[in-house]
Amino acid sequence: MIPIFHYSGFFKTMDLSIIIPMFNEAENAEHTLVRVEESLGSFQGNYEIVAVNDGSTDNTLQVLERISAQNKKINIVSYPRNVGRGMALRKGFQESKGKIVVSIDADLSYDPHYIIDLVKIMKEDSQIDFVLGSPYMPGGGVENVPFLRLWISKMGNKILRFAMPSRIYTSTGIFRAYRRKVLDSLELESDGKEIHLEILSKAVALGYRPKEFPAILTGRKKGRSKFKFKKTAVSHLIFSAFEKPMMIFGFLGLLTLGIGVLMGLYVAYLRFTGGLTPGRPLITFVILLILGGIQILSFGFIALQIVSIRKEILRVQKENMDLKKYITEGFQANEINE
Repeated sequence: MIPIFHYSGFFKTMDLSIIIPMFNEAENAEHTLVRVEESLGSFQGNYEIVAVNDGSTDNTLQVLERISAQNKKINIVSYPRNVGRGMALRKGFQESKGKIVVSIDADLSYDPHYIIDLVKIMKEDSQIDFVLGSPYMPGGGVENVPFLRLWISKMGNKILRFAMPSRIYTSTGIFRAYRRKVLDSLELESDGKEIHLEILSKAVALGYRPKEFPAILTGRKKGRSKFKFKKTAVSHLIFSAFEKPMMIFGFLGLLTLGIGVLMGLYVAYLRFTGGLTPGRPLITFVILLILGGIQILSFGFIALQIVSIRKEILRVQKENMDLKKYITEGFQANEINE
């Protein structure tokens, strides 16, 4: 159990919460908070900025404490050991109070002026449950991002676009806005960057409607990037296989079965032309390929059933959480009346 230290600001009905995970961001922390608050100058309503110190080993926490002492709209959530972005976001979501919750990177790879745009979309269309800042959709763009990192990100998101039922252009970005009901309905588990995929997958499975907004992604100007190629690539592949198992099982199964059938036709040709040498293992190999292809396809159909069951479990979990919230609010109302 990780101890959490929460430095709370004033208590009001909160319209908007901005969650900013930070790990060793001493160089960026003050500039980031100033820029975010400046971008909210035109926001009509109460807001809070929740900076989450994810076990930084530099003086990030000291910088945040100094700023928070001077500005009551800035709250700090901190814990001593670095875990990952997923943990930071989960703790930030848990401690935030806003009706709309926006998450953004500490290096401001997305300009914070977009925050107002995301909130405006949700206010204008009550059918939209969460909005994703997207550099890869038409109208979006990328500036000063290292070529290898950009290529990996683009390829990963293209694969994920086929895996996701909503055909999202950018599934892995942190820059998003959620209605409170979306976050309250999800039991999140991820500790790393895969949390973005987990949220998207579970929210869509529960029937929440996403919308993408074209945004410009820029490269980091200060501090060190936390990007890890191997971990990112593996998480994208696992998620794709989990969401659309037939993408892998279907491809491998049909490929194996197709090769087996073609080789079977070749064996039949040799048999009728008298060119088949008795005792050759070719026939056995053909049989194994055909049976193997059928077996792999069967795994794919079983995996589809598992995905369907998972979605039903998510719906049951949501109903249980809604019921728990309803009962809790009922008790609180009774206590107030008494």
